[in-house]
Amino acid sequence: MRFMVIVKANEDSENGVMPTAAELAAMGDYNEELVKAGVMLAGDGLYPSSKGARVAFDSTGATTVTDGPFAETKELIAGFWIWELPSLEEAVEWLKKAPFRTGEVEIRQVHGAEAFADVVTPEIQQQEERLREQLSARAQ
Repeated sequence: MRFMVIVKANEDSENGVMPTAAELAAMGDYNEELVKAGVMLAGDGLYPSSKGARVAFDSTGATTVTDGPFAETKELIAGFWIWELPSLEEAVEWLKKAPFRTGEVEIRQVHGAEAFADVVTPEIQQQEERLREQLSARAQ
């Protein structure tokens, strides 16, 4: 199973305050442990929402673009990992080892085409497989 581990933003991350060298070193050690165990597939920090944009779609397909920051939003994301583990319980156990002292982190299972089994046509399945192969080749 794949999981997205979502690190919630806080006032510091939204103000562009970068981690200290000690915090980066601790996170580097943790990430190294995740990689060596075959858990971590990807992960990165995000710039504050002030450097982002939000695109809203209405029922007609029209779009509205709002530049950040998104002060009205209660929960923003400061970073993420993509992990692969057999269960949510194991993801929780790995996250308990993270070098965080404050804040909140959310773990959500990532689904693939199997979640849409009732509506996936053979053509959609072939397209999905082709795209995954292309992404895999690009990563190497």
